[in-house]
Amino acid sequence: MPIDFAFQALAERSDRAPARWRRPFLRWLDHVEAGWAVPLLIAGFVAIWTLYLAVAYAGGGLHPDTLEAWTLGRHFAWGYYKHPPLMGWTAAAWTSVFPTSDWSLQLMAMANAGLALFCVDLVSRQFVTGHKRILVLLLLMLTPAYQFHAQRFNANSVLLATWPLATWCFLRAFETRRAVWAVAVGGTTALAMVGKYYSVFLVASFTFAALAHPARGAYFRSASPWISVVTGLLALSPHIYWLATTGASTFTYAMNHANGDVATSLGDVRNFLLGLAAAMGVSAVLWLLIAGTRLKQMPADFAAMSPGLRLLFYIAVGTITLPVLTSLAMGTDLPSLWALQGLFLFVVLVVCGTGYPIERFHTVNLTVMVAGVAMTAVLVAAPIHAVYRNTHGYEEGRNFYAQAAAELTRQWRELTGQPLTAVSGDDSLAFATAFYSPDHPHYARPFAYQHTWGLPRKTTLDRGWAALCFRDQEDCASWMEGASARAGHFIKREFTVQATLWGRPGLTREVVLLLVPPRESRAAPESAADDFSANRRAPE
Repeated sequence: MPIDFAFQALAERSDRAPARWRRPFLRWLDHVEAGWAVPLLIAGFVAIWTLYLAVAYAGGGLHPDTLEAWTLGRHFAWGYYKHPPLMGWTAAAWTSVFPTSDWSLQLMAMANAGLALFCVDLVSRQFVTGHKRILVLLLLMLTPAYQFHAQRFNANSVLLATWPLATWCFLRAFETRRAVWAVAVGGTTALAMVGKYYSVFLVASFTFAALAHPARGAYFRSASPWISVVTGLLALSPHIYWLATTGASTFTYAMNHANGDVATSLGDVRNFLLGLAAAMGVSAVLWLLIAGTRLKQMPADFAAMSPGLRLLFYIAVGTITLPVLTSLAMGTDLPSLWALQGLFLFVVLVVCGTGYPIERFHTVNLTVMVAGVAMTAVLVAAPIHAVYRNTHGYEEGRNFYAQAAAELTRQWRELTGQPLTAVSGDDSLAFATAFYSPDHPHYARPFAYQHTWGLPRKTTLDRGWAALCFRDQEDCASWMEGASARAGHFIKREFTVQATLWGRPGLTREVVLLLVPPRESRAAPESAADDFSANRRAPE
């Protein structure tokens, strides 16, 4: 393969006599072990992609998943109806320091991705030094997991950081069998579990890897695994108690993804594997170009794999095969996005498992490529996305969140003279109103009734309550009729909201309001023309 040999020769010559423009990058790579090169890369990544989010979504609100995480975090609990509590805890901790605004939570999402990359580097440095550590991070930055997946801050994205952190602790515990690392494994795996129950596959992969490893005897004869188990159970005990005393609703919600038929499960497994392969596609192609004909050394490199990398290999195998086997056995859903946080395992294995040196020429080129992609995203893709969405909108209606919240708050205060304290209706609009309204009302619907459209309690209505839906949402409109009947005294209105971007008007959409004033402040509306219905009594 003359082209490959020529490329390899070019890389070697460049390392011996680099071009002038490469020298700043090489000085940066010289300082990987000094401790500041990796943080600088990660800080730049967080900054540029936070800027991307700010520009791309300038005319739209936050994703409903992020708003849901913030809503959950307003009330500390050891568990929530749909999900374990980590995403709510994280949002609450963040907004206790940073303001409640779009840029703040966009920064939170990307800081979580940056923390994830830092934790990946903790794993990488167990096996390699120097610029190979940078190479691992650059390849991961070319996957969608740490930008587009991360910006939807939810129960999946919080695993981006917890999985590599728990993996690092497990590697250290298995190698040293010291009590401090055993405790760390228990604590970090518990943290992953309260992020999302899908993390049970990571915990099971640790067990599988320990059993498959040649050093299993020494590990299981030590106190390390048992300390980890006890620590993990103790750390999880508040959440386990919450499950036992609240009906384990998170398990019920999770099991809603089970009981599919064989054909569906096979399709899900196929899509799961294809989705992960697609997510790694760009990085895989680039690695093929970097390795070239040296790929034929892979069998020899695998045979010579260090004990630590072999342990990591078993973990990686477990995180793929165990979900697949579970899906086939139980008929569970298996979207590939549930497993994106585990992609780092394969990148670390491929890069750190090479028995040959990788020229810094490739790392510099990849750095320039990653920077170029990020700058193109900010300067070109983000404005185009913002302009397009201003006129075409989002399915969930993000363009209208802030406007709808402001108008509802204005009408409520005009009607009652009091701050808005409770809001319901369409979930995305209700979450958005809680976030964007200056009154920050509480999301009033119990999460157990999110998908069954349960009606509000009379006590909730008596304290004062509002709901809003988009006019074209038939299920929400039907629910609003039932809520109106229960309220008895209510005011129903409609208004039009219009998206705007940098002063440019965009598409419009109709919003329906249902206002139920507090019992002590109720009075007949001043103008029947302003109300679709009022003083209507529920049937006995």
